[in-house]
Amino acid sequence: MSAVTITVDGAPLRLPEGVSLAAALLAAGVRKLRESPRAGAPRGAFCFMGACQECAVMIDGRLQQACLVAVRDGMAIELRGAP
Repeated sequence: MSAVTITVDGAPLRLPEGVSLAAALLAAGVRKLRESPRAGAPRGAFCFMGACQECAVMIDGRLQQACLVAVRDGMAIELRGAP
C-alpha cells in the first residue's frame, strides 16, 4: 500500500492510499473531526459504516462521511468546528 499526501486544515499529511479516510486519520492520531453543535464537545468517527454521521467532514469542498471515502492523493480535508 503506497502513501499519498493529503491536506488536513491546510497541513500536509501522509496516509495510505485506498483505505477509509476515517480509519487513516484515526491511525495518524487525528481523533477530533468536529465539535458537537450544542456543547462544543469533540466528536470523532464512531460506527465506521456510514450510519451515524459523526465523521462528517469537508472533503474537497463537499460535506461527506470520512468512513465512506477512500484516501486518494491530493485530497483537501477541512475538519468542522461548532457551527
